[in-house]
Amino acid sequence: MLACLGLTLAPASLGIAETTGAGGQKSAAAEVDAVATQSRTATSANSAQAKKPDIGVIPPIVPVTPPHQTVMSIQCAVPNSALADNVPLPRLAKRLRNNLKPVVLAVGSSSTWGVGSSSRRKTYPAQLENILEKVWSGKDVEVINRGVSGETASGTADRLLNLAAQFKPDLILWQLGTNDAVLRVRIEDFTHTVVSTVRKLREANIDVVLVGLQYTPKWARDSHYFAIRDTLYKIARQEKLLYVRRYKAMEFLARTNKSLNIMARDNFHLNDMGYQCMAEQVAQAVVTNLFLRRKAPADNKQVQ
Repeated sequence: MLACLGLTLAPASLGIAETTGAGGQKSAAAEVDAVATQSRTATSANSAQAKKPDIGVIPPIVPVTPPHQTVMSIQCAVPNSALADNVPLPRLAKRLRNNLKPVVLAVGSSSTWGVGSSSRRKTYPAQLENILEKVWSGKDVEVINRGVSGETASGTADRLLNLAAQFKPDLILWQLGTNDAVLRVRIEDFTHTVVSTVRKLREANIDVVLVGLQYTPKWARDSHYFAIRDTLYKIARQEKLLYVRRYKAMEFLARTNKSLNIMARDNFHLNDMGYQCMAEQVAQAVVTNLFLRRKAPADNKQVQ
């Protein structure tokens, strides 16, 4: 599967180096080119990272992928700093350690259902399943697609708890925010919906990943769109959730690889390539953070 997607080998914990050009401006193209460079220096890169772990996070306690591998292809690659913060996924990690079949539930709106894709096999959940099975050495992974086109966060929340009880997933990927922003859902209502639902899911011992708003030039200057996006990021930080910064990732690709077409004809939904990039980026966030764990406080008391 990696070969057919054009995937490139590089360190699993890849952080694409930032470079600067004339006038101190960052060269975004150089960030993408750094993927190939780092793949030739995997050993030294891994050693350097081991010496400087992220603050408050212990490096992976079990190898997530082979030390020379990443799931992002050259055309879809974005810096890890633009993709997600470090947040562990303990339930999913435990399933893999025990050689049990991981069950992933993908919920959300049209980007999850796959509006704009040429077939059901080209949706992001379907491509994600293939990628994870390859990364995890042929392990059987089930990714269940329960996206509903046009749905807002409150619409998803109404059925998400029932879906969780039905499928008993180890991981839920909740793609949300775009329709809430477009339909001008109140920030207070959006926040209450997401926080209350996430807390119930975590009480059921389910790992939750939030997959954020998409980037599109049409909404790139809309204040409410930004407000929903920023609120979602704050919720993720507050609730200690892994959050895939989809807006930032798509914006990065739009500015650094202008020849890459990831949008459908309506210039709002994704096409097959767009869903490939979305699947790769979600997979990268998951496998990079899978076996992280938080450092215990110095006095060994539980963090509240």
